[in-house]
Amino acid sequence: MAKKTVSLEKTSSGISVVTDSVPGAISSGFMVAVNTGSRDESKDVMGISHLLEHVVFRATKTRSSFQMSKEIEGAGGEINAFTAKEVTAFYGVTMKDTAKTAKDLVADIVTNPLINKKDVNLEKKIVLQEISMWENDPESYIHKLFAETLWKGHELSQNEAGTSKIVKGLDHDDLRAYYESKYRIPNLIVFACGAVEPNDVMEWAESNFDQMSNGNPNVRLAPNCYGPAYKYYKRKGDHCYVGMGFQGYQADHSDRIALVLLSAILGSGSSSRLFQGVREDKALVYSIYNSIDQNSDASSIGTYMSATEENVLEAIETTGKIYCDLKNNGLQKGELDRARNLVKGATVRYTESTEHRMYALAKNFILTGRPDTIQERLAALDAVTENDIMRVAQDVISANALNIVMYGNKVKEMKDFDVSQIDL
Repeated sequence: MAKKTVSLEKTSSGISVVTDSVPGAISSGFMVAVNTGSRDESKDVMGISHLLEHVVFRATKTRSSFQMSKEIEGAGGEINAFTAKEVTAFYGVTMKDTAKTAKDLVADIVTNPLINKKDVNLEKKIVLQEISMWENDPESYIHKLFAETLWKGHELSQNEAGTSKIVKGLDHDDLRAYYESKYRIPNLIVFACGAVEPNDVMEWAESNFDQMSNGNPNVRLAPNCYGPAYKYYKRKGDHCYVGMGFQGYQADHSDRIALVLLSAILGSGSSSRLFQGVREDKALVYSIYNSIDQNSDASSIGTYMSATEENVLEAIETTGKIYCDLKNNGLQKGELDRARNLVKGATVRYTESTEHRMYALAKNFILTGRPDTIQERLAALDAVTENDIMRVAQDVISANALNIVMYGNKVKEMKDFDVSQIDL
């Protein structure tokens, strides 16, 4: 039996430390995840987690942003961060011989940010440009519109970037207060991956983060099960962008992996039902794919596509028929195995990068509280049966739960469109 490489320990102050020591690795990655994100923000400060993620890179008590850049690049590595609905994380990846630089910089950014007025005002200008860029990228923006419709005012409907109006109004006092409240134990989790040793990672965590106590944990309420909905958002241009789908399962649900494979059968890869049925057979779209947005207590399974005005209604209707066919007629021979191998292959390839492997490690632990190994994730995929897929399809694919969002110019044929037109 292969030696289990993933370990979970706790510091004396209760910080979880998850280490994935990869045999033969020649790079090292270190991450501090803060258990707070866009769903934890009040309406008047939406976007503050993302803005703070940017600002802490501006300067610490010991380094300027330029000094950070010189140090990490001189060590052959990179430092970066991301904000999601339930987490904000900071990480550094270097060659194993220069791992100390990654550890020093990540610790400095998390524990010693200046967060001064000048830096906040400068970084707001950058974030506002990022928001503008994102709002002008309809392939990305449709995901935001779909989430707003699906979650109907719940905190999961709040996107990570916030709005330009709210971000403009945030100041350094807001960010400092948010930092002092959230960037503290019990909201901190430490991860390390690659050429790393658990004892060394534990020592790093205890010496740098154990003093960061007295944080305020987030109180989260799971969303309700909402009914069907269709929403139209006007956009100039003759191309229409569509998101359509359903609520899924919480992260610890026994059928979560079956839902992943159902989504893959429907819309992952060029052999998937949606790609073949909507694009290849009818040429109604250029792109169409499925994805799952997984959170701790809820998820969504969605189909995303773009089409010209004359094709968009037929593309939506054809997608509905493909949902219905799978639900009513079952799987084709070999279909589950093909989708399973597609997902397993992507999982394996993803883990060949220290950065990506560490991200997957962190995501799984934050969602489930379990430090799953790659082998355990692959085994979970292998355990799914056709009966599991069909049970999930019957449960999730429902006319009473279908949500559709269209972002584009007004389409005459969809003037009086209603979700009930899609027969599931």
